[in-house]
Amino acid sequence: MTAASPPRRPGVDALARIGHPVPPLDPADASPHAFPDGGTWRTEIPSVEGPEALAVVLKESARLDLPVHRISQGSGVWMLSDAEITEMVQGCAERSVELCLFTGPRGIWDIGAATRTDSGGAGLRARGHDALAGCVEDALRAAELGVRCLLVADEGVLWTLHRMRESGALPADITFKASALIGPVNPASYAVYEHLGADSLNVPSDLTLDHLTEIRRVSRAPMDLYVEAPDDLGGYVRMYEAAELIRRGAPLYLKFGLSKSPGIYPYGAHLREHALATARERVRRGRLVLDLLARHGADGGMSPLGSRLPGDLRRFPAPEGN
Repeated sequence: MTAASPPRRPGVDALARIGHPVPPLDPADASPHAFPDGGTWRTEIPSVEGPEALAVVLKESARLDLPVHRISQGSGVWMLSDAEITEMVQGCAERSVELCLFTGPRGIWDIGAATRTDSGGAGLRARGHDALAGCVEDALRAAELGVRCLLVADEGVLWTLHRMRESGALPADITFKASALIGPVNPASYAVYEHLGADSLNVPSDLTLDHLTEIRRVSRAPMDLYVEAPDDLGGYVRMYEAAELIRRGAPLYLKFGLSKSPGIYPYGAHLREHALATARERVRRGRLVLDLLARHGADGGMSPLGSRLPGDLRRFPAPEGN
């Protein structure tokens, strides 16, 4: 049996033939980490806002043969009925896809005006005890209905939910992912989120490759990164960097967002056609990324479908009796 050829970098052979220099890769830049199953990357389709959008994603991913590890929703648990959540849980379970729902109240929908200023105020964070309690209520309700992954946009909510998981108030196998809108931008903050209980962390889509390497020197917690980011996250399209994003950022979730598309949070039936059309296109974008990886021989290392757990991570000790 012959050994597999090493991945080919985009355009490198053609550039070499005309004498154009190609910067060499530094092996020291590569992440030494992987998921517990040995894979270095998984896939995620974001902004799947209800059962109809989920059905579109599952149908389209089967048609295009796109492997999907995780589907995430952005409007929040509180924007879904019990029946809708149950339908999504069952639909994902049938395809061994992880379902991740957002915890509820957040600052950008609160009555406070600071989030509408140029500074953005506290952003998505939960304002006051009642908003924190609403997120806790969402987490308990989602867990009772079978959801085992929750999106969190507040450090205090994250720490609270992690303590509930440690105490048994939430299932031991439930996972928490930090939202892209509070994503850490340096190695120290990334490590703090891991210690607060995050099992995967969205990082802003404009972090450089060197930034990813810096993070991997201090933390092995899985990273979520939009290969194509929605406009409110910058609208970046980094398809040709996908192989290098994996090499530097593993273990990494490749997220397939959509630029040049209006936002849909909080979702309702008035946005139905837009939500279904964009759900379908996100799957197509994912297929394009995986095709590109395959053309360059860089599509190896995907986690087995159905994989969801992050492995052993470091945590702050929870205070006793508090």
